[in-house]
Amino acid sequence: MIHSRVHVSDLREHVGRTVSVCGWVNTLRLQRRMQFVIVRDNTGMVQVTHKRDGGPLEARLEALTPESAVRVTGRVVDAAQVKLGGLEILPEEVEVLNPAAAPLPIDEHTGLEQRLDWRFLDVRRRPATQLLFAVQTTLEQGMREYAYEQGATEMHTPKLMGTASESGAEVFKLGYFGRSAYLAQSPQFYKQMAIAAGIDKVFEIGPVFRAEPSFTSRHATEFTGVDVELAWIDGVEDVMAFEERMLAHAIAKVADAHGEAIAEHLGVEVTVPTTPFPRITMAEAHEILRKGGWDPEGVKEDLDPEGERSISAHIKEATGHEFVFITHYPVGIRPFYHMRPADDPSVTLSFDLLWRGLEVTTGAQREHRYDVLLEQAAEKGMSPEPLRDYLNAFRYGCPPHGGLGMGLGRVLMVMLGLDSIREATFLFRGPNRLTP
Repeated sequence: MIHSRVHVSDLREHVGRTVSVCGWVNTLRLQRRMQFVIVRDNTGMVQVTHKRDGGPLEARLEALTPESAVRVTGRVVDAAQVKLGGLEILPEEVEVLNPAAAPLPIDEHTGLEQRLDWRFLDVRRRPATQLLFAVQTTLEQGMREYAYEQGATEMHTPKLMGTASESGAEVFKLGYFGRSAYLAQSPQFYKQMAIAAGIDKVFEIGPVFRAEPSFTSRHATEFTGVDVELAWIDGVEDVMAFEERMLAHAIAKVADAHGEAIAEHLGVEVTVPTTPFPRITMAEAHEILRKGGWDPEGVKEDLDPEGERSISAHIKEATGHEFVFITHYPVGIRPFYHMRPADDPSVTLSFDLLWRGLEVTTGAQREHRYDVLLEQAAEKGMSPEPLRDYLNAFRYGCPPHGGLGMGLGRVLMVMLGLDSIREATFLFRGPNRLTP
């Protein structure tokens, strides 16, 4: 008789009945008189208890190896002495669906780099890592919900580009039918084209490629970007307001669905931010930081990681808030397409969003006037020819607009208190890692 599969988390409802549990062998304790096998599925763990009797079942349990995929059929009984849910299964049949080779290539003491070599095992064996993907799903769902409620259209822009035209970051070049193509560093130009195409609010969650040889805990060569572009804005403030509300909505959803599990497995409390988030200009940030001894030479235009952490700590102390928008970045460290205010053309109507000291977003109001864009590109030493397709989008009535690009992995990394972006991704890609 075939019994339908029951998840471990639902076994309490089946006490006294015979059920089948499918999962992996977590641990084996094979004693002289008893055999104990802990079986794990993606909802929890259960103890399988068998008294030795010299029969075929005893031999099958004896031959099991950790991480073998099994189907155990047996009776669910109350067992107050068992720490795992006060239940156990008395097996009637054990089917080995796929035996695991022994020994395993990783254990609980293995370092991160080697664990990444065996990422499927690493994720399978660590509930905290499985939780990451559940949280990611809920976070994305929350962001999409908010974007849809605001009337945004989800777009899928090309990841292959004919010119290497975006910002200062390096691009990956690849062969393309006898000519060169480049992997997109962001959907920036394409989402602006969608605005020019009359789509009022654009939203995309998709892959982004950066050929930067960065070996930091926060950089990856391929990551997932969350991109938004909004038409007919009154100013960059509209973009910041959209982002803070979207994040507050999505984080509330995560706290509600996974708050307890995150506290249990990762020891982190998910706090839902209040809106609006604090905002300070780059000039103000510089002033505050330099008073504290940062950048004694007074030469840094941008914030380095230390500066980002310090200004976040200052804002947290002053306001109690974990988020801060840094606004009005100098022209020299922003791309040519960021708009500049009429009263101070040395800065841009742009922002970065820091969360607990880590930059998670860059955004701006874009320059939508064709002649101004040409001037600003020339000023940056860019020739209009490679930009022709992009610039054409502004020649025929493109509305005022602005947007943002957020790194999904960085948001997860901060939210879950992870040390490295390597842990916030299923299969990490960096300068030294192209496998598995």
